[in-house]
Amino acid sequence: MGQPVAVEQKVGGTSAIIRFETNRSLTGMGHERFTSAAEAKGPRPAAVVARRLFESGQVSWVHVYGNIVTVQLSSGASQSGLDDIVRDLYQYWKPGMTPPTLEELLANMPAEAAPAADAPAGDAASGLDPRVPAHLWERSRLGRERWLAKQG
Repeated sequence: MGQPVAVEQKVGGTSAIIRFETNRSLTGMGHERFTSAAEAKGPRPAAVVARRLFESGQVSWVHVYGNIVTVQLSSGASQSGLDDIVRDLYQYWKPGMTPPTLEELLANMPAEAAPAADAPAGDAASGLDPRVPAHLWERSRLGRERWLAKQG
C-alpha cells in the first residue's frame, strides 16, 4: 500500500555524485543538506529519505531540493539499490508484510487517546458516548426539545 515515487537516476558532475529526479516535491522550495543520519531528524520526507540512504552505508552526504535528491557515494560504494530507497519512500506495505492485529494496535495506543475514567455519564445505561463532551450533549438535547415544541 502506498504510492511508489517515479525516480529517474542521473550522474552528477563526477561518477561519485548521483542525482535522483522524482515526480513529487520533497522539500517545497527549501534546500536541505545532511552529512549524517543524526542530522536527518523528524518525519519530513527529505529527512526520511536521507536517513534511509545513510542506513544503506553507501552515501557520505545527501542534498534534497524540491524534487531532486543528490548524494555522494562513499569511497568504494556502489549506487545499486539507492534508486529503490527513493522509489519506496511512500511504500508502507510491501509484499510479504502482515498488518498488525487490533490487539497490537491498541497496545501501542497512547494513554491520552483512551477515554478518561472520570468522563461524565458515559455508561451504556445513559446512552451517552463518553468521547462526546457533556456541553454538546446538552446543546443537542435542548435543540431536540425546541424542534419537538415546534412540531406540535
